[in-house]
Amino acid sequence: MKIIAPHPYAKPALLHVNISHENLHNFSPVRIQFPLHRPLQPIKLKPPQKKSNTKPIITSTSDILHLMDSLKLPIPSDIYTSLIKECTELGDPLKAIELHDHMRKSGIRLNITLRNRLLLMYVSCECSGHARQLFDEMLQRDFNSWAVMIAGCIENGEHSEAIDLFIKMLRDKGFENVGDNQMGFSVSGILVCVLKACICTMDFELGMQVHGWLWKMGYSRNVVLSSFLINFYGKLKCFEGAQSVFEQARSRNTVVWTSRIVNFCSDDNFDGVVSVFKEMGREGVVKNRYTFSTVLKACGKTRDIVFGRQVHANVMKLGLESDGFVQCALVDLYGKCGFLSDATKMFEIGKSKQNSACCNAMLKNFIQHGFCIEAIKILYDMKVARLIPCESVFNEVRLMCGSNVLENKMDGKCL
Repeated sequence: MKIIAPHPYAKPALLHVNISHENLHNFSPVRIQFPLHRPLQPIKLKPPQKKSNTKPIITSTSDILHLMDSLKLPIPSDIYTSLIKECTELGDPLKAIELHDHMRKSGIRLNITLRNRLLLMYVSCECSGHARQLFDEMLQRDFNSWAVMIAGCIENGEHSEAIDLFIKMLRDKGFENVGDNQMGFSVSGILVCVLKACICTMDFELGMQVHGWLWKMGYSRNVVLSSFLINFYGKLKCFEGAQSVFEQARSRNTVVWTSRIVNFCSDDNFDGVVSVFKEMGREGVVKNRYTFSTVLKACGKTRDIVFGRQVHANVMKLGLESDGFVQCALVDLYGKCGFLSDATKMFEIGKSKQNSACCNAMLKNFIQHGFCIEAIKILYDMKVARLIPCESVFNEVRLMCGSNVLENKMDGKCL
C-alpha cells in the first residue's frame, strides 16, 4: 500500500489511498476515500419557534384617561385630538360621551377646531342629540360646523332639518372661510346633500332656488354638482333643465353622461338612451356598470336584441359581465327577447353573487315562458339564500302553479 498525492480538485477533507494487486492481471486499481477529520465547526440546529398565543394589549380611551388622571397629569389638546379621532373611527357612543365629559371637567379651552371634531365624533357615533346640543352651544361656527350637522341629518333621514340648517347657514354667512377643509368636507358635497333633501321632501322649488344660488356663486359647473343636478331635474321630469345643465357642464365625465342616460330611460325615451350611448362612445368617454345596465334595460324594453348583443360584447371586453347590476340587466334582456337559454346562462354565471333583483328577473322569465317547475326551484333557492321575492312576481307564480304547490313541507310555512 502506498499513499499518493491528493488530486488537485479533490476535497481536502479526504485522503486518497491507492491499493494495487500485483499478482492479478488486468485488474484496475481501486481508489478508496476515508473521512479523516471532524467538521471544524459543529452544525447547530435552531429549535422551532413556538407560536405565542398572547394577544396584543389594546389600550382604550378610558384606560388613557384613567392613567393620566391617576398620575395627575394634564392632557394636552393634541392627545385629546387623537382620542377624538379614535372614537370617531370606532363609533362607540359611550366612549364619545365619556371623552367629552372628561374634556369639560378638565377645563381645557375648546377652540372651534376641537368643537368641530367633537361634532363629527357625535355624528359618527349616531348621537344626534348630543351633536345638536353642542352645536347650539357654539358661539362661533364655520363652514365645517354647518357641514357636519347637515351631513348628519341626511344620514339620519332628517331631510327637513337639513334644509332648515342650510337656510340658516346662508343667513349666518356660513360659507365664509370655506377654504378651511381640514375635516374633509367640500362645498359641492354639502350642496349635494341639500339637493338630495329637496328630492326626498319633494321641495323642487327650493331645489331650483339652490341651483340659482349655485350659478351665482360659481359652483354650477362643478362635475359632482352637475351630475346631481341632472338627476334632480330628471326626478322633477324637467328634462329641458337637465339638458341645460349638461350643456353647461365644464367637464363631462362618465357620471355626467350616465346621469343623462338615466333621465332618458326614466322618461321611457329608449331611443334617446341608445342615441346618447352611441354619442358617449364617439366622445371616447369610459362607460361604467351603471351605464351598461341602463342601456341594457332600454334594449329589453324595446326588444332590441341586436343592439343588446353589441352592448353585451362591450361588457365582456371590459370584464363587467359578472357585475350584479349588469348581470341582472342581461338576464332581463334575454328573457324579454325570448332567448331563455341565454338568460339562464347569464343567471348561472353569477350564481354565487346573486341578489333579489337578479332572481326576480329570472323568475319573471320562467313565468313568461310557462316554466312552472323552474320558477318554483328559483323560489326555493331564494328561500335558502334568504332573498325576498317580489310580491307581484310571487303572486304570478301562485296563480300559474297553484298556491298549494308553494307550501313548504319542511316547516309548514309558505315560501
